[in-house]
Amino acid sequence: MFNAKRKSVHVVLFGVLALAIGFGGFLLGLHVAAGPSSAGGSRAVLGIGQMPPADMNFSKDVDFKQFWDLWQLIKEKYYEQPVNDKDLLYGAMSGLAESLNDPYTDFFSPKLASDFQQALAGKFEGIGAELGLKDGNMTIIAPLPDSPAAKAGLLAGDVIGKVNDQDVSGMTLEQVVSLIRGKKGTKVALTILRLSQKKPPFEVTITRDEIQVKSVTWKMLPGQVALITVTNFNTDTQQGFSNAVDAVLAKSPKGLIVDFRNNPGGFLDTALSMAGEWLGDGVVVKERRQGKIVETLHGNGRKRLQGMPTIVLVNEGSASAAEIVAGALQDTGAAKLLGTKTFGKGSVQDYESLSDGAAIKITIAEWLTPKERAINKIGLEPDILVDRTADDYEAGRDPQLDRALAILTGTATGTASNTTSTSAH
Repeated sequence: MFNAKRKSVHVVLFGVLALAIGFGGFLLGLHVAAGPSSAGGSRAVLGIGQMPPADMNFSKDVDFKQFWDLWQLIKEKYYEQPVNDKDLLYGAMSGLAESLNDPYTDFFSPKLASDFQQALAGKFEGIGAELGLKDGNMTIIAPLPDSPAAKAGLLAGDVIGKVNDQDVSGMTLEQVVSLIRGKKGTKVALTILRLSQKKPPFEVTITRDEIQVKSVTWKMLPGQVALITVTNFNTDTQQGFSNAVDAVLAKSPKGLIVDFRNNPGGFLDTALSMAGEWLGDGVVVKERRQGKIVETLHGNGRKRLQGMPTIVLVNEGSASAAEIVAGALQDTGAAKLLGTKTFGKGSVQDYESLSDGAAIKITIAEWLTPKERAINKIGLEPDILVDRTADDYEAGRDPQLDRALAILTGTATGTASNTTSTSAH
């Protein structure tokens, strides 16, 4: 019924879960098949018996008979009947993923897997924000630009305490996401704790909508400085960024600002291509598994931005692929980072589709910068620390962008090429 590998998407760096979607928790080799039973021609689940497959390594004390005994007990004794076999199977597979206690390893049912793919394509229904576990709290990582979440005033770093008056402490990411997701036009109430402010929790009611994300935009700023904003590393990002670079270079800019704030990440290949616009085939990231570096990955861009004075804007919502590119540019001196410390999502996920449309996203390694700095759970320290407070957001001020522009145009102390780095190595 399930094949171990049917369709594999190259390593995915989707650092957090889209609230608009609600997807949950390589493959663990649980093979089951359906066949006729002796009772009225109905279907029964056939197991792998008491012994694991000969080509798989299991602890000697693992007894699969207990699994099937439990399955049968639920089928026979649960008070609401009939019990759906497919629900039991997906629940068991979700439990396998959750048993790893890793917030980025998730099992997706076919519906959730489809939603996940739609999110990567940049179109879905919901509130338009990203959710992650940080310090044990359900945290808003990135409200998407012009989304219902952003218009309602949610900020990166906001902690969700309740969803529709239901306390979410102790819940998994999948459980919280399932409470928040919903159809266009419906409402959801979130109780928010804003740790950056000393005020009690407050409630925000948000009307869900269709979210269409254009992941790359650009414009020219005063002083002949270009701004490229990248909100995700999705399916349209690689071509969108390439087009933006073409358009920007046609304007002969004196400097470039790349905005990765509130960017939750996405595809690794896109990160390598983007970093390659500065680094060519230089080292972008290193992969470490079980304490050993197993692969060094290089850029594959055209070096069109090599030598361009560049400042990358980052904040606590910059995660995953955004951190990989930012870390590579910081380590190599191709750019300075300005803003606040990044999220710290530097683990590697592999996404594999199963035969019936279900899927697994599983953490297989962690990323290091070219100088072998760890990102996961640590984040990147900016070279130039500039905060943007809640009051700044509410007043429409952007001191981070203003400071970057002032540095590149020479109207602030220091330049993009000589500002002292404060990042930890």
